[in-house]
Amino acid sequence: MDPLLGLLKKNARESDATLAKELATTPEDIRARIAAYEKEGIIRAFQAVVNEDRLETTDVRAVIELRIRPEREGGFDRVATRISKFPQVESMFLMSGAYDLLLFVKGQSLQEVASFVSARLAPLDGVLSTATHFMLKTYKDQGVLMESEPHDDRLQVCP
Repeated sequence: MDPLLGLLKKNARESDATLAKELATTPEDIRARIAAYEKEGIIRAFQAVVNEDRLETTDVRAVIELRIRPEREGGFDRVATRISKFPQVESMFLMSGAYDLLLFVKGQSLQEVASFVSARLAPLDGVLSTATHFMLKTYKDQGVLMESEPHDDRLQVCP
């Protein structure tokens, strides 16, 4: 991966001047490379990693394993594209193993997520089965630890 992309993944708010200094280039070069990555669709968005456990909200997040029947002409893509358009679906991945798609969904309550799965997702043509797992606590998200305080893992020494 381009070192510029690695730096942007760590901190997308870093200035062009700081990125240029770290990569031994110019701010103009950094801006041009970022613009090219956006035009090519490599950079899709710049987002903050938010510790949602610390927000005062009743939102519920779930992970859903989905087995689907691939279509003759479109494989998994047509069904996956249809599922990805639901507003409840935040992320979705094609997987190898016991299930085909892994979905990360969000709703305002357990009932809303359950209703989405039973009324909208499971009845879709091509969906064979679902397994829903509700997320209880976030320890790490997108490489960022969600601890509220830095934790010292060293053993305590008593005098």
